Amino acid sequence: MTKFKLAAPCIFGLESVLSGEVRRMGGENVTTTDGRVTFEGGKEMIARANLRLSTAERVLIELGSFKALSFAELFDNVMALPLEEFIDKDDAFPVKGHSINSQLHSIPDCQSIIKKAAVERLKNNYHTDWFEETGAVHQLIFNIIKDEVSIYLDTSGAGLHKRGYRRNSNAAPIKETLAAGIIDLAKVRLFDKLVDPMCGSGTFVVEGAYKALNIAPGLRRSFACEKWQQSDPAVWQAERAAAVEAINRTKEFKALGFDIDPHAVDLTIENARKAGVGSKLSVCEQDIRGFKPQKGAVTICNPPYGERLLDIRQAEELYKVLGEKLSPDKESPCFIITPHEEFEKFFGKKADKKRKLYNGMIKCNLYMYFK
Repeated sequence: MTKFKLAAPCIFGLESVLSGEVRRMGGENVTTTDGRVTFEGGKEMIARANLRLSTAERVLIELGSFKALSFAELFDNVMALPLEEFIDKDDAFPVKGHSINSQLHSIPDCQSIIKKAAVERLKNNYHTDWFEETGAVHQLIFNIIKDEVSIYLDTSGAGLHKRGYRRNSNAAPIKETLAAGIIDLAKVRLFDKLVDPMCGSGTFVVEGAYKALNIAPGLRRSFACEKWQQSDPAVWQAERAAAVEAINRTKEFKALGFDIDPHAVDLTIENARKAGVGSKLSVCEQDIRGFKPQKGAVTICNPPYGERLLDIRQAEELYKVLGEKLSPDKESPCFIITPHEEFEKFFGKKADKKRKLYNGMIKCNLYMYFK
């Protein structure tokens, strides 16, 4: 069986969570770097990773890595990659990527050189001077860090955070992959009840239901590599069937969502229905001041940020109310993500543990209360 070297980028701070996911689903030779987990596996692993990983941003095949200080070196090394093993004569092969602290710092120039090298390699193999690029998309991605170049092929297409259930959202939704990482850190699968007192468009409660019921987050969408000539439909069919078989709908689990905005309540209900977990959710309109803590439940929330939805003083008042309403302990832990550096002061309790995470470009802390 052909094995591929695979890479899964993730949000900074979730590397350990993602590496755990990869190991549990059978990834081999798992290694972790900042914002990325690499592992090995065959075609089955490519399908499984796309379907089941909840905290990966996408699944990439690493075609090669090398050092390049000049465009000539970049061109020659890309020319040496076995692109024809993946890209057919009619396939599209756009190029994108980034460069950090490297001699080759111009992104457009790097794109152009890599594209030219790919064209020359494929011209030599297919004996043609022109590529229509009307077939399946094979997105080439380059990553240049301190002159070390890695070339990848994207198997996912749309980012893996796009589960297919959240076509609508409120003004400041949390990314699905970040929510799933927090859900994992909170060990929601061990609880029978999850509560979000400010549920917004319902990302935490939906992702919590996915985790508790062992629902693969990619079951409701398709992936770029399924359209490739090299893709084996039987492999994807088998992996989808195995993912469906693994779902545990008999688990006693309930997710409770509350929000002061009736539109947010409607969004949560709609998104939960699209996600196929509507029967596991209960959502209602309620101000946080009327919130009653749920004993034996895990509480997770993403309160409004001062710079985005409320002014800072209003946000701080909200944190005070949260602190008055929540009484976290071992049986009823609480996890709150916010960029406010003095959150603990307003919440009135020092966190048992903090973890730095990024919600988009916003640096946040996950405040964890579990003792």
